[in-house]
Amino acid sequence: MSPIKDVSGTAFVVAEFRARENAEPHPLYVDRIVPIFLDARTRQAADRIAAGFPAAEKNVRLRTRYLDDRLDAQLAKGCRQVVILGAGLDTRAVRKRSPGVAYFEIDDPSTVSFKQARLAERGIDAPINFIAGDYVERGVLPLLESNGFRCGLPSFFIWEGNTMYLTKEAAIKVLRDLNERVRQFSISFDYMDKAVVARTTGERGTTDFVERFAAMGAPWHYGIDDLEAVAAETGLTVADAATIGELHRKFWPERPLESIIYEHYTVCTLEPNATART
Repeated sequence: MSPIKDVSGTAFVVAEFRARENAEPHPLYVDRIVPIFLDARTRQAADRIAAGFPAAEKNVRLRTRYLDDRLDAQLAKGCRQVVILGAGLDTRAVRKRSPGVAYFEIDDPSTVSFKQARLAERGIDAPINFIAGDYVERGVLPLLESNGFRCGLPSFFIWEGNTMYLTKEAAIKVLRDLNERVRQFSISFDYMDKAVVARTTGERGTTDFVERFAAMGAPWHYGIDDLEAVAAETGLTVADAATIGELHRKFWPERPLESIIYEHYTVCTLEPNATART
């Protein structure tokens, strides 16, 4: 079996958190694929984070539901291409496969090779165009177009758990490039606000959580306070947005919100501004 070389890596921690929704009596989603990437060591790494900051796990599970819902909606509208940026151990290409829909996943070479190997070992046919590369350094569209992506087809981009690790300039460039080149698309992503990234929320648990990710080699750089301004700067418009707190109250109304981070963390969907494109 292909070895897990970095059990504390963020991709494995996120995958562990996502997998735990399967045990719920009324799960927000079902992901029977993600456990193939995990083992006792990854569970222990995730347990250490969740024990100190339970909201970390709930954030992942709630954002997964939001993004699954957005993907379902786009597939129903006739989306032909789905792109997952910084895909990690995402399983939507298998869970949400659809006739005539091409999936593209971009991530670093080690993550891509590990994922391909585990899927092959389990005999899982994954209809994925795997792309090993740095989309910040090389550009999203050069990577995609060299692997069969067609800018003229209706497309949906999932940008999960990425923006906070980028600089503002890099994040804005991704959005601008898509808007300039892809004819019909929407993009769903998550982001923290500036107070979380700057560690100034005043909540010790949130600060410790951010610092822990930095210690894992994944420091956060970019926070967003004004999504409308980001949309305007990139020629896009906000199709919808919700804080994780709003999703928590919607899906788990009986459960307490034990951290302020839920109100500082947002998932959203942007699409081209028709007026700006004319």
